Amino acid sequence: MFSKIYHHKTYNENSSLKRFLKRIGLFFLFSIIILVFIGLSVFIYIAKDLPRPEVFTERAQIMPTRIYDRTGETLLRTIYGEEKRELVALSDVPDPLIKAVLAAEDDNFYNHHGVDLKGVIRAILVDFRLKQPAQGASTITQQLIRSTFLSSEKSATRKIRELVLTLELERRYSKNQILEWYLNQIPFGPNIYGVGEASRTFFGKSVKDITLPEAAVIAAMIQAPSYYYPYGEHQDALLKRKDFVLGRMLEEKYISEDVYNEAKKTIITFSDLDFAFNDAPHFILYVENYLYQKYGGNFLKEHGLKVYTTLDLKLQKEAETAVEQGSKNNEAYQAFNAALVAINPNNGEIMAMVGSKNYFGEPYPKGCTPGLDCKFEPKVNVVTYGLGQQPGSAFKPFAYATAFKKGYTPDNIVVDEKTNFGKWGNQDYIPENYDGLYRGPVTLRQALAQSLNIPSIKVLLAAGIADTIATAHDMGITTLNESPSFYGPSLVLGAGEVKLIDMVSAYGVFAYNGLRVPPTAILKIEDEEGNIIEENTKTPRRVLSEDICKMITSILSDNVARTPMFGANSALYFPGYEVAAKTGTTDQYRDTWTIGYTPSLAVGVWAGNNDNSPMANRPSITIAGPIWHNFFAKALTGQY
Repeated sequence: MFSKIYHHKTYNENSSLKRFLKRIGLFFLFSIIILVFIGLSVFIYIAKDLPRPEVFTERAQIMPTRIYDRTGETLLRTIYGEEKRELVALSDVPDPLIKAVLAAEDDNFYNHHGVDLKGVIRAILVDFRLKQPAQGASTITQQLIRSTFLSSEKSATRKIRELVLTLELERRYSKNQILEWYLNQIPFGPNIYGVGEASRTFFGKSVKDITLPEAAVIAAMIQAPSYYYPYGEHQDALLKRKDFVLGRMLEEKYISEDVYNEAKKTIITFSDLDFAFNDAPHFILYVENYLYQKYGGNFLKEHGLKVYTTLDLKLQKEAETAVEQGSKNNEAYQAFNAALVAINPNNGEIMAMVGSKNYFGEPYPKGCTPGLDCKFEPKVNVVTYGLGQQPGSAFKPFAYATAFKKGYTPDNIVVDEKTNFGKWGNQDYIPENYDGLYRGPVTLRQALAQSLNIPSIKVLLAAGIADTIATAHDMGITTLNESPSFYGPSLVLGAGEVKLIDMVSAYGVFAYNGLRVPPTAILKIEDEEGNIIEENTKTPRRVLSEDICKMITSILSDNVARTPMFGANSALYFPGYEVAAKTGTTDQYRDTWTIGYTPSLAVGVWAGNNDNSPMANRPSITIAGPIWHNFFAKALTGQY
């Protein structure tokens, strides 16, 4: 009886307990459903306006324009707006840099699905041990999402949005694709984005050529690019973190201990911040001016053009050396500046351009006012200077070429004697030869080769001043736009102002046997996809007959004919080579010129002062001639 009652009581208690537990279970289940519903609602609300992850394949990166030398191997200049970036494929990123980034930022990248809980815990422990934030907890994918779509605010909403996009990005794309986007997206300081641009800016080289220590430096910057900026106040801290990154690579067994020790003690050398402007600055600005006029600033800063210029960097170095050394020597003659340009006459390509003896120098004399009384103005590009300089006797070949058009020949006779050419202006024009002597009857060959003034004026008047100006225009001179009477017979002695680049290009017509190709600084321009949008395909235009050009070249390369005036071994002479050349010196020795050519190269040098003040009484063969000769000697023999 007792057992029955006990059994019944126990049964009732168990039933009650089951019912209670069932109610509790239903309550918790209902609560979970409500919480999940609320969570999903909040999640949907927060995520409803999230950007689509596939935007990575659709978005157009803001890409700067890059200017290269003719080989495409040397970057000369980058034109950028708010973002300076060089896109690189993952296959072009060296393995040490990839491993340095993984070691520093996300060593479990290839194993997690966007969020790494182990990494979060490890980062906390590392930071606690070092007592400083040495290692981040965000994965590479999270960092990519944050830098692309989200702000850096610390809030639950932002974290949820980041998580959603991270998981979705990982679901849609491969790890390698995500890593490539990341390496091209991350910032490295003011306007600098991606490892490609970081390598160019900090080390002056393509990312594929960087060393292990340099790779560690780049990886070290990712955590705090503004703080670790190499040109800021915390370079020591950057180098210390570089060693930390190398240590992480050792821990991950990416490098051996020997490699670690060697890399750690390697001295890091950073490029000058404006390194890309150290080569051929006047030439670069000449190219930039052309690009801005044709394409506009905004387009250049955003559409990733690749501009391959005509510049031969080795020839450019020789030109800079010749101008610098020659200008230093010329200070003894009170000549404080010089310029040089070299052009291939067959295609118009500018091979070298030196607009002044030193773009980065200080104006001279100290305290002078640029544009007023500075004998040396470094930023002025004398090669293309808008006002121009007077060419002196370097203009004479245009008059002789015009006379040859009208049937004269190098063997025709002209009398070198004191001559009154009548009134020009308010007085009689009675010029003299440079040496004050008269030679009597001379051939046109002798007259031009020895640069005799009186015979050359007679040739000009026979050819016609207007026709001579027309010949000069046809050959590439863009100035001399006044009426013929404005210049008068002194035109043949260089009374009109010209540009050095025009003169060299015009002499190139003689070199190319009468065919003219305007000067150009562009080989080709490619768009972001590598399509050619501009190319140097200029068609030569005949402006002189081949016979006339051969006559001029024969005279200007005739060392015997010019010896009575210049000597047998002047700066115009190269034993074993046929080089045509002409000098020019203006009144009161304000400008000196030497221009010459072979079939493949035309070179011109100007020397003088920016303020047009006179130099010492020395002819151009003494002042401009040595600069021209020293450069041409290197170009002829290929010793550069």
